[in-house]
Amino acid sequence: MCSSDLVPDVTSVPFLDAAAGRPAAHTPVWFMRQAGRSLPEYRALRGSGSILEAIKDVDLSVELTLQPVRRYGVDAAVLYSDIVVPAHAVGFGIDVAPGTGPVCEQPFRAAADLDRLRRFEPETDTPYVIDTVRRLANELPAEVPLLAFAGAPFTVASYLVEGRPSRSYEHTKRMLHTAPELWHSLMERLVQHAVASVDSQLRNGARAFQLFDSWAGTLTRADYDQFVLPHSRSVFEQLRELHPNAPGIHYGVGCDHLLERMYAAGPSVLGLDWRTPIADARRRMGSDLVVQGNLDPVLALAGTEAALRGADAVLASNAGHPGHIFNLGHGVHPPTDPEVLTAVVKHVHERTTR
Repeated sequence: MCSSDLVPDVTSVPFLDAAAGRPAAHTPVWFMRQAGRSLPEYRALRGSGSILEAIKDVDLSVELTLQPVRRYGVDAAVLYSDIVVPAHAVGFGIDVAPGTGPVCEQPFRAAADLDRLRRFEPETDTPYVIDTVRRLANELPAEVPLLAFAGAPFTVASYLVEGRPSRSYEHTKRMLHTAPELWHSLMERLVQHAVASVDSQLRNGARAFQLFDSWAGTLTRADYDQFVLPHSRSVFEQLRELHPNAPGIHYGVGCDHLLERMYAAGPSVLGLDWRTPIADARRRMGSDLVVQGNLDPVLALAGTEAALRGADAVLASNAGHPGHIFNLGHGVHPPTDPEVLTAVVKHVHERTTR
């Protein structure tokens, strides 16, 4: 069964129209980390503890996914989950520490560690995620698609190898250059995790997906080409074969020097952080480039006036191109006033209604 079997046919879905480069009723908007601690209703419901435990509560995950759709009027819902869910579910021993991020007591450092990172089987390893996706596919408005997502192999690998968030990626880069065979074996396993995870979400009602390669910007172009690009390309190729009508977004932070490579991996949509103007990206990669982004999330902390000026600058750089999904250049910061983001959604919709 594919996602199209689970959702009613509608004539216009702005997100899917824009992702295909078609004129939409308005420029679609969603926000990375739109379900998060910036929302008072999220804080009231979520409580404390690891997100990996919260995700196992289907009712909670459904509600947290729906909250920003109701409040902001965004054009897409993104599944409430985390990029390390597959690695956690197969028993590697990784958790998400509040205030820190993904941590593991025994990082991936040797060939024997592959035994702790077995293949990911979503139906048995994370049935709660599948149940959440099915519920959301039934409860979301037909014009608001659910986005699946996964961590790109490099970014997940960096957490497993480093053992926690890093600034230098010392152990990761050492493995690239001193144990390349082990590195590629790790990446191949994480390709399987990403493909299986996204495939299971698309088969059960999600209609598009994003591959987060948040930390690929730490790499040189040469290292990206040799150690990362073949594996990211494999994810997109396999998912395109399985779900030819589901657009895929490729996103990273601080990746201006890698954008051509990330686009070469084969996404339908290229996600931009706030550093690269949309017009510049199209000059480099062609006028048909479909992009997502890219308001500086800090402008949302500066208040409504600053955020709307920034939104206007993003729209001006896009110059009316139909292939644009409006987003922040990174995730919503927890101190962000939700009213600012509500104003941004309303403003973008009004400015771009066709």
